[in-house]
Amino acid sequence: MKRNIMLPKKAERHQYFGSVDPVKGEKPVEKEKMKDLQNTNKDYFFEIDHVGVSNVSHPMSITSAMEPFEQATVGNFTMATNLKRNQKGINMSRLTEQLQDYHQRGWVLSLDSLQQFTKELAEKMNQMSAAVEVRFPWYFERKSPMLQKAGLMHADITIHMTYQEDLPYLQRVGISAKVTTLCPCSKEISEYSAHNQRGTVNILADIHPEAPLPKDFKTDLLHAAESNASAMLHPVLKRPDEKAVTETAYENPRFVEDLIRLIAADLYELDWVSAFEIECHNEESIHLHDAYAKLSFSK
Repeated sequence: MKRNIMLPKKAERHQYFGSVDPVKGEKPVEKEKMKDLQNTNKDYFFEIDHVGVSNVSHPMSITSAMEPFEQATVGNFTMATNLKRNQKGINMSRLTEQLQDYHQRGWVLSLDSLQQFTKELAEKMNQMSAAVEVRFPWYFERKSPMLQKAGLMHADITIHMTYQEDLPYLQRVGISAKVTTLCPCSKEISEYSAHNQRGTVNILADIHPEAPLPKDFKTDLLHAAESNASAMLHPVLKRPDEKAVTETAYENPRFVEDLIRLIAADLYELDWVSAFEIECHNEESIHLHDAYAKLSFSK
């Protein structure tokens, strides 16, 4: 049996639960009449290196040298400028306004376009420098080794862009990718089989300011990570594929120390890379802990 409830109107319900009418204030509501504290100029003791907004999630478009060649993704942005000693603050709304403006104009994010975006931030803020960091997932098609069954993989990409008036751009790019590693020691001491694990490779690479920009840094970094592991990961594997992947891993055993040194050798040979940092974590299948290595190098 349905129960009937006599409800007051919605506005009355809100008042019943504590809502009150707005108070008519005395401060102006027109922007031109509002006091602008951020633009109050006097000595504030210190210049600030970076001030801005972080954790800004925004849709974006990218291109890729691997299928899908054009794709939509979601970027997590940090946008900041420096702040002069005589300025109290920046107008932070202009940062997200510019992001929206670029988005409405069909912005395809690339190293070139991010250079212009970062320079424009500094100019709009009347500052000497600006920095933008964006992180996003990048998807790429991967076919199985034997039956060529296709599926989508992804890696996490990072771009740091810094503009400083009258200086070259500081550009750093990175990837976090998953690989398979097989333990050489386990293979050596066991009568049969060897334990393996899934590894995470994190790479950060500084772009040489005088080198031509890479056609697609994402594929360069992904290749450095995957081609030096015991085997690549695949989204789709049938039995013949699984046999091939398993045997490939067995034929290419890697300690975490081996993996990080081989990746470093590939990065060293890339002309556009001036310095790099690498971290490798192997989720050990016979331990509760991870195996870990870190390496940095500047040319």
